[in-house]
Amino acid sequence: MKIAVCIYEGPYNHEASDSAYNFIKAAIDRGHEIQGIFFYHDGVYNVTKLMEPPQDDRHIANRWSELGAQGIDIVVCIAAAKRRGIVDEVLVPNVRISGLGQLTMMAIQADRMVVFGD
Repeated sequence: MKIAVCIYEGPYNHEASDSAYNFIKAAIDRGHEIQGIFFYHDGVYNVTKLMEPPQDDRHIANRWSELGAQGIDIVVCIAAAKRRGIVDEVLVPNVRISGLGQLTMMAIQADRMVVFGD
């Protein structure tokens, strides 16, 4: 099954990012294909280099970058990013900025779209 994922919430304040990451890892382990991951609204904060969590805490941005290195298309909404001061230079590797058209294409090409957050 092809699955697209959309994440609306920022890291650390809500469980949406952790839940999405765990869902994606489980789906991959079960042989499903992740069509793409789209960060929208405050979700764009999940993939910035600006976060520096304590050493004993998970590094959420690095998790997403590692998934991107596996070939998963990880996209940040350009409008949401611009509203929050997020530009290409502050994104972790393997993540790109694009428009809502990318979310539409992910949804069309996927069998299921799963959304995390409000």
